[in-house]
Amino acid sequence: MSAVAWIAMGSLAIWGWLLLGQGFFWRTDQRLPEHEPYHTDEDDEGTAEARTRWPSVAVVVPARDEAAVLPESLPSLLAQTYPGEAEIFLIDDGSEDGTGGLARELSARLGGLPLTVASPGEPEPGWTGKLWALRHGIALARAHGPEYLLLTDADIAHEPDSLRELVAAARAHDLDLVSQMARLRVASVWEKLVVPAFVYFFAQLYPFRWVNRPGRRTAAAAGGCVLLRTEAAVRAQVPESIHQAVIDDVSLARAVQRSGGRIWLGLAERVDSVRPYPRLADLWRMVSRSAYAQLRHNPLVLLGTVAGLALIYLVPPVALGAGVLGGDTAAGWLGFAAWAVMTGTYIPMLRYYRQSLWLAPLLPLTASLYLLMTVDSAVQHYRGRGAAWKGRTYTRPQAAPETPDR
Repeated sequence: MSAVAWIAMGSLAIWGWLLLGQGFFWRTDQRLPEHEPYHTDEDDEGTAEARTRWPSVAVVVPARDEAAVLPESLPSLLAQTYPGEAEIFLIDDGSEDGTGGLARELSARLGGLPLTVASPGEPEPGWTGKLWALRHGIALARAHGPEYLLLTDADIAHEPDSLRELVAAARAHDLDLVSQMARLRVASVWEKLVVPAFVYFFAQLYPFRWVNRPGRRTAAAAGGCVLLRTEAAVRAQVPESIHQAVIDDVSLARAVQRSGGRIWLGLAERVDSVRPYPRLADLWRMVSRSAYAQLRHNPLVLLGTVAGLALIYLVPPVALGAGVLGGDTAAGWLGFAAWAVMTGTYIPMLRYYRQSLWLAPLLPLTASLYLLMTVDSAVQHYRGRGAAWKGRTYTRPQAAPETPDR
């Protein structure tokens, strides 16, 4: 066989292992755990008796220049139909677009859960902005003694029963951390091409089944929606123990797991991101701002990642092309088989996002974009720009402390 055929065989072998040996990462059935209703007497919801049966919750929302999305997201939190005590703490992290004032206006006009808007001031040295805001919000919330903290981003909209379902699942399964990966917006052409793959690649790196299986070291969370037992947060010393992390959700989950907490991660059905990424440049910044941090700023890991992405995602179509155009039959068939397995594993994610299945064969194109985004992330790091977000730059932020176990 030719060299191209041997390389294509290696790619096919890797895809066979990914299909069966990587925690069935491609399946999308990890949804909020089934549970018996925590309180089933619908007649006394909202009464003092019902409120004492449900644990108290503080919702902490870090927000920086979020006036554009707040009218879509904050009303969904104010309108939560949670039977117990719940209140919202929106932490205005130095916004220049009137985020804090808009939040107060929405609360006064719409009512619903009590809202407190506060500002933590500029982050202390060594803190990333979001975690600095979370620190301030968690401190304010803990003064009220909540049993749970819901950490959610300012661009996340929740169905009215979202908080209720999160708490019920956590209580029923004795979970210290329950996280749902919000369904991201897929409206523009670039969103349809890139966004489902973003979740697909994340699940490939952190298979949800491994995260949710007690005893495994794989830990991850989705920062847009994290229900955290307050006692677990204290035990894990968060956010202080992860204060410099840019990939804060994975770091948070790992800290909780290391302190003995039980964690769960899955795809959301009641939680959606309302932030638009209409242009490729918007999506590029979203990925590249933290990609090199995930690789621990290690050039050797970067080289290995680039080589791995090329072997897994780019070799199959190249080998198929060599077979069709160059007459290399073995390379063509091996490339076709690897591409077919790749395409099949992507279909469940496209179905979850309600997208055309014709996008599945385009995964190599999307992977090449992610490869370039990762390289660009490293280039920006060595130019001294580091991870940049909302006007702040972190020259050498920390990634998640460890890669997941295999």
